[in-house]
Amino acid sequence: MTATGLVPSAVSGYECSSTRIHSRPWDAARERAHAAAAPLPPVLLPLAEAAGAVLAEPLVAEGDLPPVDRSAMDGYAVRGPGPWTVLGAVGAGAPAPAGLLEGEARAVVTGSAIPAATDAVLPDEDAVRTGDRLTGAVAPGRHVRRAGEECAAREELVPAGAVVRAAVLGLAAALGEDVLRVNPQPRVAALVTGDELVGCGRPGPGRVRDAIGPMLPGLVAQAGGHAETVVGLPDERAALVTALAGTDADLLLVSGSSAAGPADHLRAALAELGAELLVDGVACRPGHPQSLARLRDGRLVVGLPGNPLAALAAFLTLAGPVLAGLRGAPLPALVAAPVPGGLARHATSTRLVPVRVRHGGVETVGHGGAAMLRGAAVADALAVVDPGPAAAIAARLLPLDPGANPWAG
Repeated sequence: MTATGLVPSAVSGYECSSTRIHSRPWDAARERAHAAAAPLPPVLLPLAEAAGAVLAEPLVAEGDLPPVDRSAMDGYAVRGPGPWTVLGAVGAGAPAPAGLLEGEARAVVTGSAIPAATDAVLPDEDAVRTGDRLTGAVAPGRHVRRAGEECAAREELVPAGAVVRAAVLGLAAALGEDVLRVNPQPRVAALVTGDELVGCGRPGPGRVRDAIGPMLPGLVAQAGGHAETVVGLPDERAALVTALAGTDADLLLVSGSSAAGPADHLRAALAELGAELLVDGVACRPGHPQSLARLRDGRLVVGLPGNPLAALAAFLTLAGPVLAGLRGAPLPALVAAPVPGGLARHATSTRLVPVRVRHGGVETVGHGGAAMLRGAAVADALAVVDPGPAAAIAARLLPLDPGANPWAG
């Protein structure tokens, strides 16, 4: 440690020691980030564009589904126990013909409307037909989808706040919907600072390959946002102020300037822009020099450390909850898992440790230093190890894919 209380960093020049940042407890920081993000104004989106958004209002059936009795099999709509006389066929998409009388049948296909008074559908594979005479064994109601069987008119099917997944889109289409009212995916811009960073190839002496910029778009997408731009900036306060003021996005990510070293200008830039600092450091390792601020126009800024794993941990701690809040989604709950053999605790900070999820618990993968991504690249989650004196025999799981739960099943 230097005389100023700063710790040298391989990527961003310096990271701030815990004595220079007023660190907020990890859980409190995560909750603060989620609470700071009000849901974006709802919009109407075509079904083809709504995947991944969050429903701003419940999905409600405008009518019965199905609207009429339909066949669930290719075969024959029949009335009575048989044998039956086949009157003809009901084509796909055709309206239901007149009702059947006892001993009558009509050929049907899966999904076609069936005649009134149909008792059952006799599947093709169970039918024996000779001319117009049909025989076979059926049970009353078998293979018939009755009107309103899936839902009735005005029934709420999917609540507001649910993520629009593929099945939701299919259900909306089946109901006859063309658009959904949703909270849109937040637009995210990333500013990657550092005079020493290079964007391609192997770095030369004194240079460092940017590992954070290529990582952020994927993290943003997994958290339900839309990554618009990733821009590299020099270690200059004026350049950072200009970029923050001129970037049109719902959330701004700034990496490499979040500490308090001579090359870290984020705090000064935010002060110049009149921003409100909501989180100034988080008591976690790696990733404690992270921050959250609100600009005067309401946009949020998350400061990420310059070391890659620290930046990843900070994204999951602050940016993931912000994106959930902007989308109108709840803060994801973290599932606890046993840790065979235990995990060492830090006395005052939450440890975030790359782990694999295995039957019966989790196992560490190593390579969990702030500058390392090797462990995270093969891990399923970061184990959240609360501070304390004794080894932890259980830990909560922070998925490395913010949209997944590696412990489910």
